[in-house]
Amino acid sequence: MVLAVIEHIEHPFAKGNLASDGVQWSDEHTTATDDYEEVEGVIITPPALGEVLEFEFGLTCAVKSSGATESVLFKWQARNKGGTWVDLNSEVTYSADASAYKEYTYSGRFKPVADFNGVPFDVRLIIKSGGAGGENAVGKTKSSSYVKVIYSAS
Repeated sequence: MVLAVIEHIEHPFAKGNLASDGVQWSDEHTTATDDYEEVEGVIITPPALGEVLEFEFGLTCAVKSSGATESVLFKWQARNKGGTWVDLNSEVTYSADASAYKEYTYSGRFKPVADFNGVPFDVRLIIKSGGAGGENAVGKTKSSSYVKVIYSAS
């Protein structure tokens, strides 16, 4: 029995008009509450080519606060389509005085786990303000972000 490894890659974030410098960002999302809110979410629908061995991500976002005193918190999540969200990284804090955009990239391989182990699946960036001082979190995703699915097929 010969096993083949098949890879499927997508760049699903921040689609829109082309940019003269090649850098595309999603629309900004400004939070309206103190809870986590979605900046951008995508549905990844690759062909079902066999058993999912692992997922690989290269996810880039930029976040800031609407003012100069509160921090911004964010994390990337994924789930089987319509299922329960799984954190792809621990909560990240951009410290107080986060009033200028700061870019973050989270990348690596992720083994299938309960609630995130097949296709199709959802991926999203969520943000929230780190305090109760009335400032809002602002975030956007970058078009260079990618998702790769690695399959085992016989």
